[in-house]
Amino acid sequence: MPSSLDRVALVWFRDDLRLDDNPALHAAQASGCPLLLVFIHDEETSGQRPLGGAARWWLGRSLKALEAAVMAKGGELLLRRGPALNTLTRLAREVNAHTVYWNRRYGAAEIAVDTAVKSTLCQNGIAAESFGGNLLHEPWKVETQSGGPFRVFTPFYRRARMMTLRMPSRPGAHWRFGHLPANERLEDWDLEPRSPDWAGGLRAAWTPGEEGAREALTGFIDGAISGYAERRDRPDLPSTSRLSPHLRFGEISPHRVLAALRHAEADGSAATRDVEKFVSEVYWREFSYHLLFHFPEIGTANFNNRFDAFAWEDTPALLRAWQRGMTGYPIVDAGMRQLWQTGWMHNRVRMVAASFLIKHCLTDWRRGEAWFWDTLVDADPANNPASWQWVAGSGADAAPYFRIFNPVAQGEKFDPSGDYVRRYVPELAALPSETIHRPWEATPEVLRQAGVRLGDTYPRPIVNHALARDRALERFQAIRGD
Repeated sequence: MPSSLDRVALVWFRDDLRLDDNPALHAAQASGCPLLLVFIHDEETSGQRPLGGAARWWLGRSLKALEAAVMAKGGELLLRRGPALNTLTRLAREVNAHTVYWNRRYGAAEIAVDTAVKSTLCQNGIAAESFGGNLLHEPWKVETQSGGPFRVFTPFYRRARMMTLRMPSRPGAHWRFGHLPANERLEDWDLEPRSPDWAGGLRAAWTPGEEGAREALTGFIDGAISGYAERRDRPDLPSTSRLSPHLRFGEISPHRVLAALRHAEADGSAATRDVEKFVSEVYWREFSYHLLFHFPEIGTANFNNRFDAFAWEDTPALLRAWQRGMTGYPIVDAGMRQLWQTGWMHNRVRMVAASFLIKHCLTDWRRGEAWFWDTLVDADPANNPASWQWVAGSGADAAPYFRIFNPVAQGEKFDPSGDYVRRYVPELAALPSETIHRPWEATPEVLRQAGVRLGDTYPRPIVNHALARDRALERFQAIRGD
């Protein structure tokens, strides 16, 4: 039997695929025990939601990057596949683990798995320690004056901003690894598409991994943070951080992001107004996880149960046209095609596209959320459903039910020259800016010169905006209950 000196510190990676500012990893280092770093691909999900296709692609690339980072420290990332409870507890016994360390997750199914793992480990004489590594504040620590959870963002934000933030930390300089047992090959997990290989646009657009996250943060501070408060709604400009998938997979911590922004603000390279606006976006992510923790059904059930009575149409042809970016409304179609090509969509366009599906097509928000879950590289168990419910009007701190985005007006306001549409809807590229967001109003001569044949090269609108708006308002009015 190995002596106590041979016992290892086992670090269980999940949505925290980084070495920097990783509390679980740093605690394991501080234990003085040799390290074993493991990622478990749990395909028998015990109620956990399986990743969508785009997120699986990102996971595969991120794990490759983590493997390389661990190897550079003289170790190797251990890969195992199977139900987490059985796989991890068996592994902990196999390697004679002294303690298993992990950073917490906040969905109900994930919490149940982690609780069961901790209980089983303790029954086997193995300690387990969990940490807050992926949020600025643990959801149960941000409370109303009465001690309950917040349901509205602004008071949540005010309260959370009053709370002390820890400083991000670096891993220790000394790395000591334990003996690696039999390992699996990442290539055997089939996380990346092969036949057909639809991920070419994703590979061109993204660099998953911790180094890619650092580069994205540096690029944001050197570029798009300037004027962020005014320009963040412009999809035609490089106006956002593009950090969302890196945060989703924990390749960078929100503490590290905020510390870098505050440093830029202090040295004058970023304006306070721009930093504050970005910080509020980070806290919207926090609020979404606050909701997920306290209201775990937010991904499947209306937060406002009055919406249970809403009369959805759920017309399959309209849903398919929306998914394919063939609605006849250029800003919506550009967003849906950007999503398909790159696995990501600008946030303003996400709101417009979601509003169109829900309110113009009267399609249940859960159908749109499911499509985003499968196609977004940053598909997030908290942000995704919370934001869809916000647009629908059924969520916490939701947009008013009568807020129905006009896709033409939104396009003309936030893509005024039509450059975003031209990039992703090339069949409209030759239209002048005056008509690119309303091609059905262009004269026959303008359409001819642009090579556009409505109903042939580009669809006519699948619904009439004014009629669809009135219909949606009528349906929403029916469930108001006042």
